Amino acid sequence: MSKTTNRSAGPTVLRIVVGIVFVEHGIQKFFSFGVPAVVAFFGTLGIPHPKFFGELIPLVELLCGAALILGFATRVNALILAIEMAVAVIKVHFKNGFFMPMGYEFALTLLAVNISLMLTGGGCYSLDGLIWGGEEPRMTKPLPARAVPAKTESPTSAPPKA
Repeated sequence: MSKTTNRSAGPTVLRIVVGIVFVEHGIQKFFSFGVPAVVAFFGTLGIPHPKFFGELIPLVELLCGAALILGFATRVNALILAIEMAVAVIKVHFKNGFFMPMGYEFALTLLAVNISLMLTGGGCYSLDGLIWGGEEPRMTKPLPARAVPAKTESPTSAPPKA
């Protein structure tokens, strides 16, 4: 494996592990806690529209987590999960201090990994890589090699010597 491939393969480890974490949390909210308990918990946090978000978040975790595992639309799914983790840090965990089990360290780590995946994409070993030919499309396109104007002689420069 070349150095470039190693760098491009690096996000694969992050997205698969974090995808598994989110899938498991989505399953936990659906089947262990139950959606009504999630809705009630969101209500106690003062989250607006707790019924809507209490039903949405388990689905988001399950589907976006599965998409991360596959490396499909990695940047979009990582953005969605990063927003969720930012809310979790602020509304749920920050008041409990940094350390686990109730602190914000784990949610902050998931936030950071999702921001990283937003910036790097899913890497070459992903559906994005398969669809887009090795890497998913970047947010901005690099300038073509000839986009920089060539140097021209200024009117005050001396003529070339023969």
